[in-house]
Amino acid sequence: MQIGKRDFKETGKAYLMGILNVTPDSFSDGGRYDSKERILSRVSEMIREGADIIDIGGESTRPGALFVPFSEELERVLPAVSLIKSEFDVPVSVDTRKAEVAKKAIEEGADLINDVSGLRFDPGMGRVLAKASLPCCLMHDRGEQSEETEPERYLSEVLEEMAEIASDAVKVGIKRDNIILDPGIGFHKTYDQNMILLANLSRLKELSFPILLGVSRKSVIGKALELPVEEREEATIALSLSGLNSGVNFLRVHNVKGNRRALSMMEALSDYRV
Repeated sequence: MQIGKRDFKETGKAYLMGILNVTPDSFSDGGRYDSKERILSRVSEMIREGADIIDIGGESTRPGALFVPFSEELERVLPAVSLIKSEFDVPVSVDTRKAEVAKKAIEEGADLINDVSGLRFDPGMGRVLAKASLPCCLMHDRGEQSEETEPERYLSEVLEEMAEIASDAVKVGIKRDNIILDPGIGFHKTYDQNMILLANLSRLKELSFPILLGVSRKSVIGKALELPVEEREEATIALSLSGLNSGVNFLRVHNVKGNRRALSMMEALSDYRV
């Protein structure tokens, strides 16, 4: 898959998507990157630490977050996209559910659109992505919580719905080769359901699409280990390694340095397997 000027096609490797939230209320880093200087400093740092893609978010999707109007999201996102593309040679992703935000971001140079609604929120998103012919990440979030708790049945349920998301994307003109799928850890899923997905990540490869995993510092870690947000780094890295071993292609993370070092160590070992 080509994202920006870079090919993302190495097998046995997981690429890192570094998170840059230009929001005041994101659960982990809200309000930290609210100026040109802070954005440039953080992006430069993430690139040095090994980020392959920078993912910009202008609307928090944490549980209970307030809806952000289109105009306000644009004011947050577009200057960041323009600034990063003018200063760095790195693929830029924009995390948005809104078709007009995606369209404007693409015009500013965004290389990938990360839609956490899987095309379900805004009917115009599919048309924008099809016309732009850019890669997109489509996340599983049915918008309501399933009651299923039996592991095999729940996995089948999610796999079927993720396949449907991809099928709908192709129907509106998005190229199959441009689609990345995300199981949507934490989005209208119970603790047990999140754990089922995380324990069976390799099953997602049955979909035959690249897979992105976004679990960095999320509440499923906090509940499993009874830890606050600021103490969830080691567990995030453990899940990143699990993702690598399960064939996940992209990992969306806050702590680029720690995840990169762990992944690099595992990748170095692969040269010596017999």
